[in-house]
Amino acid sequence: MTTALITHPDCLEHITPPGHPEQVARLEYVLNALEGFDLQREKAPLVADDDILRVHPVAHLNALRDAAPTTGLISLDADTHMSPGSLDAAFRAAGACVKAVDLVMGGQVANAFCAVRPPGHHAEKETPMGFCLLGSIAIAAKYALDHHGLSRVAIVDFDVHHGNGTQDLLEEDARVLFASTHQMPLYPGTGYPHETGAHDNVLNAALPDGAGSAAFRKVMQDQVLPAVDRFSPELLLISAGFDAHKADPLAGLTLVEDDFDWVTRQLCDLADKHCGGRVVSTLEGGYDLDALAASVAAHVQVLKERGA
Repeated sequence: MTTALITHPDCLEHITPPGHPEQVARLEYVLNALEGFDLQREKAPLVADDDILRVHPVAHLNALRDAAPTTGLISLDADTHMSPGSLDAAFRAAGACVKAVDLVMGGQVANAFCAVRPPGHHAEKETPMGFCLLGSIAIAAKYALDHHGLSRVAIVDFDVHHGNGTQDLLEEDARVLFASTHQMPLYPGTGYPHETGAHDNVLNAALPDGAGSAAFRKVMQDQVLPAVDRFSPELLLISAGFDAHKADPLAGLTLVEDDFDWVTRQLCDLADKHCGGRVVSTLEGGYDLDALAASVAAHVQVLKERGA
């Protein structure tokens, strides 16, 4: 058994305006950081329309296709842009997550990390936003439930921004637990503790600006990890955003690489307990290039150790 690294060159073809934090260099730094890792390297397929339509209506898919430019850049909102390569990049990002589910559920690998962009956890049912076009992790969760016949899939999102899109796409499905740690107040302004989902299947653990390692670990230990334990998932998915790092320019939770090592170990322990170690992780945020690369390396090193 091993760890899969799933990516695709198309994810480098999603171009954003000069100075935009969600830039091509993010993925280049991540891939360079993982260059020497002994991983099973896989190319991400394009996600199938049917898999997208498990969470997004056809109107959203059609709107993205209609908006996609053949030259230049277009802006969907102040933060979210498309270039000629953006749609295929988003389809590869979601396709990577679906392929990771297949590899993990099929027993070909112990766990998987999807090194892809654009991120996905802000994309709501019909609203691309926050750099995100498609809800990749939500697509993967529904695929695992419907295609692999699972009953319970848990998603843990430790990006510094609340995964409003994942919540919007999945909060009415009792088969999914969505648990998020995030800074508040901060973009996108959602993720209050009273947002608990239609079936008490959403947990939002908000942290204040300046909260550091001890506060992050405490909220994980007191709220998130026990919730996942009680849910007893058959598959654990991770929205792995690394923008809670102290060097990140977009937020202020002041975490360090060791925190991402620690939380990955805690989540892998729960996966070992409940679902045979089956973990699929996908890249979300992280905008200081050096901090992102180091944090991803720490995260994937744990996955590799646990998958050996």
